[in-house]
Parts: sequence; C-alpha cells; structure tokens
Amino acid sequence: MKKDKGGRMKNELATGLPQNYAVLLSDIKHRVRHAQTRAVLAVNAELIRLYWEIGALIDRRQQQEGWGAGVIPRLARDLHNELPEEKGFSERNIKRMLAFYREYPHLEFGPQAAAQMAPGTKVPQAVALFPVELIQSVPWGHHAELMTRIKDHATRRWYMQATVTNGWSRNILLMQIE
Repeated sequence: MKKDKGGRMKNELATGLPQNYAVLLSDIKHRVRHAQTRAVLAVNAELIRLYWEIGALIDRRQQQEGWGAGVIPRLARDLHNELPEEKGFSERNIKRMLAFYREYPHLEFGPQAAAQMAPGTKVPQAVALFPVELIQSVPWGHHAELMTRIKDHATRRWYMQATVTNGWSRNILLMQIE
C-alpha cells in the first residue's frame, strides 16, 4: 500500500487501479447484461402483444365484414409499401398472427388480468394453460413452430415452459420436439 500526499493509505494495485476494481467491472458488466436481457424480453412481450392484436383485428373484420383470406396478401403488400423499413409483416406472418389470435383468443394483456376476473368465473382452458406472462416470454418464431407442430395444449405449454426455463433457441426447441 502507498500513502497519498496527505499521508493516508492508498489501496491500489500495481496498475494504479483500486484493489476492488475487478469487482466493480464485473458488477457493471453483470448489470449491463441483465438490463440488455430485460430490454430484449420487453421488446418480445410488446411484439407478441402487437401480433396478437393484429390477429384480433383481422379476425374481427373477417367476421363483421365477411371478407376472406384474400385481403391478407393485399394487406401485406400495402404494409410493405407504407412501412418499407419494418420487417415481420409478410403475408405468411400476418396469417400466423391471425392463427395466433385464434389459438389464444381469451388472453388479457392488461395489468393483473387474473385479478380483474369476477370470483367464480370459469376460465377457458386455454387461458388457464397459457398465462400471458408465459406467452409473452416465448419468442415469436418459437410460437410459430409450436402452433404448427404441437396441437395438444398441455404439451405445447410444456415446451413453452421448457423454452423459457432452459433458454432454448428455436433450433434447440425443434430438436427437442423431434
């Protein structure tokens, strides 16, 4: 240890850095990575909500106005023309959004959705199996694969939970399904 000009002991490494500098660096790196993970999860949750809402809008309009799937290709083209920098609005993906809404039509994307239900209200099976938090924790590409490959809701939920718990990529999820 060295003494500073005032005679106080300085706790520095040979490099001139404080002794606990490595701990500080590690703590900051951990916090940055944690914040980045939270940001990715927040973006994913908002995309899941958006895609579900788009699916709901299309479903409602199809039922009210009686138009079929022929509007979806035009919608995809117009969205591409109006928002050329935005990705994810291909005809195929818009059809997935519609299918996503139809798979989970009873989702409640509000704060404390379960607390808003009246006592004794029967919860549809899909809502009980698929809480919003779980749905929003799974990336969109995983949902697309799960809807296509796993029709049994309990099995699908198991794969969703395993994906979240284990941090499975889409490729690992597909390998697990096989």
